[in-house]
Amino acid sequence: MLYPYLRNTIEAGCDEAGRGCLAGAVYAAAVILPLDYQNELLNDSKQLTERQRYQLRPIIERDAVAWAIGIVTPEEIDKINILNASILAMHRALEQLTPQPLHIIVDGNRFKPYADISYQTIVKGDGKYLSIAAASVLAKTYRDDYMNELDAQYPGYDWCHNKGYPTKAHRAGIQRLGTTPYHRMSYNLLGDGQLSFDF
Repeated sequence: MLYPYLRNTIEAGCDEAGRGCLAGAVYAAAVILPLDYQNELLNDSKQLTERQRYQLRPIIERDAVAWAIGIVTPEEIDKINILNASILAMHRALEQLTPQPLHIIVDGNRFKPYADISYQTIVKGDGKYLSIAAASVLAKTYRDDYMNELDAQYPGYDWCHNKGYPTKAHRAGIQRLGTTPYHRMSYNLLGDGQLSFDF
């Protein structure tokens, strides 16, 4: 059972997807749910099946007071690092919300102030609060759609299955084919201790 909210106010939950990937943008979502919202199916996206996540997405979008997706590109990630990129993606999602929240709750333990709005970081918050869980579902499914599209453009990295995470198949594809414009060149792409390389 997840808590409906932390504070009895217009509160946005935030979460990101794709932080640990070797390729692709990082996605974040911000969601404001009604104060009395309940959904027994909603949980941390990692605890749900792919089918459950996609079943929940239109329900979340229908029921939410407001929701939005923020995206930070691989090029930006390489320039500002993934922590800053994840927070920037959340800020980009938040700035699209109407109404703007009066409080923000964020999955994890790191965040930067946004628009002088009070916030709280919550470790494993996606398994504790409905709005963060909803954000985790939206961020994950929209990023998965994006990686599936990239897989069609750049076959050979198994992105349709690994979504850009550092699996054996993904790294074998990098070794065999080289990098794409969507790889994060500041990452240790081959797992060999080298932060970046060129082909």
